Amino acid sequence: MDCTFCRLIRDDAARWVARGPVASAFAPLNPLAPGHTLVIPTAHWTGIFDVPPEDLAHTTALVQQVAAAMQTALKAGGVNVLSASGPGSEQSVPHLHFHVVPRWPDDAFSTWPTQQSRHRIAGDPVTQLADAMKATHAR
Repeated sequence: MDCTFCRLIRDDAARWVARGPVASAFAPLNPLAPGHTLVIPTAHWTGIFDVPPEDLAHTTALVQQVAAAMQTALKAGGVNVLSASGPGSEQSVPHLHFHVVPRWPDDAFSTWPTQQSRHRIAGDPVTQLADAMKATHAR
């Protein structure tokens, strides 16, 4: 496997914001905003579906720490946390990652979707999700 993010970790070839044994953060090549940071589990996990809960917890804790640093160091008014997992999600690199994008009132762009999905599901999707969650917790 030739994962771009694993290669960055192995070759120490990124501009690191934070680097740790379980989670790391670095600047992307083409940032959406000043300070845009990618936060990843240091071990290779493809997405949200295969990452162990402990690694996910460490990674999201680092997302929170990066967001707090953006607020204090960059005077960001907020952040957008963006992630995609799985081939149907437009995931660009098959290594779980979270974009932490600092935001300011005058930044003149939106990361919020402008239209709704055209995909339709038979039945009530909320009930289906609730039933799936109950089945998962019953095991």
